[in-house]
Amino acid sequence: MSVNETVEITGHLMDHGILSRVLDDIREYGGDYTIDRFDVGRETDDTSHAVVNVIAEDEESLQRLLMRLQTRGVNQVDPGTAQVTEADRDGVFPDQFYSTTNLETRVRIDGTWLQVENPEMDCGLVLERDADGKPVRVYTLPMSDVRAGMLVVTGADGIKVTIPAPDRSGEAFGFMESEVSSEKPQAVLVRQVADGMREAKAAGKKVLWVGGPGIVHTGAAPAMVAMVEAGYVDVLFAGNALATHDIESALYGTSLGVDLAMGRGVEHGHEHHIRAINTIRKAGSIREAVEAGVLTRGIMHALVRHDKEYVLVGSVRDDGPLPDVYTDVIEGQRAMRAQLEDVGFCLMTATMLHSVATGNILPASIPLVCVDINPATVTKLADRGSSQARGIVTDVGLFLEQLAVELVPEYRRS
Repeated sequence: MSVNETVEITGHLMDHGILSRVLDDIREYGGDYTIDRFDVGRETDDTSHAVVNVIAEDEESLQRLLMRLQTRGVNQVDPGTAQVTEADRDGVFPDQFYSTTNLETRVRIDGTWLQVENPEMDCGLVLERDADGKPVRVYTLPMSDVRAGMLVVTGADGIKVTIPAPDRSGEAFGFMESEVSSEKPQAVLVRQVADGMREAKAAGKKVLWVGGPGIVHTGAAPAMVAMVEAGYVDVLFAGNALATHDIESALYGTSLGVDLAMGRGVEHGHEHHIRAINTIRKAGSIREAVEAGVLTRGIMHALVRHDKEYVLVGSVRDDGPLPDVYTDVIEGQRAMRAQLEDVGFCLMTATMLHSVATGNILPASIPLVCVDINPATVTKLADRGSSQARGIVTDVGLFLEQLAVELVPEYRRS
């Protein structure tokens, strides 16, 4: 006995290797396939279209396979109608819940197509009906937030996803021919990232930064401050370390006890970071330290003075931590999600864990650039489903200095 479903996919299936990945997924999930139709694009910008009959041993296996294929942008030719099941306990999805992608998604309920709100990978889909039982909205919800009685979409029927179309109208992301750029002219890469940020601001969108302590260690904090002051940092996601080392630098001129001007350790420098944390805890918060005149410079000071948002989420290795840091990671995730509205561009710099965490909650429609000396950071982003992630392998300090010069012409580091 076996079951089957006809699916289709449109895009640059050959030159980007998408079709081969789809077929590999089918075999990996124990299924089989026949290619019923394959129309190959003739010109460079033309898309291809494939119709594939997918075969699995039972309905449950087929549904799981269809969900997997949707991460590649594959849809059922006849999607039918979505099924919903009521959650019977808090924090637990019903069996066979639909596991979401970060792609633009629509769900057909009772003959009506509803656009899914806040697309996010690895969540469930929750349906809300009005008092008359009419479906009014579908939205993604993380497992920890589901509550008994919620209507959760189960199975892959009645769902369609859309892969963002590449923007070929300009050159802001013309360098994104490969997922990781390491041997390309850095001045060009910087200019293209700056163009992406300018385009987001011109469209009334926010620029989200995800930063690690390497920004401070490499001496790039003044460059970032200049970009905060120029309006190119609207939201910052970071951990305890970036904020702590930035504040240590502002108070003591060191980062982890290393003099940033001289590049060498100083006497008693190993105490500076914990003393910096204690100073902020005594003031009550970072904002209160700024308002009291205790903290007078640095990245966190600039964010407070320019009324920009920041979400600091900690880890088990944190000292202190600073009073502003979320120590409950679930609450931290919620705080991060709350800042995603109207984000039009995301720049990740020198942090693997926070980059992956942010990639997990970002819709695929938001341009995402990761700058890191370690190419594995960008590779992990792509491997975990952030297909829009593009990376630049370089020294973060030098990159941010150049980016500040590009975005803030009057900025010149002496």
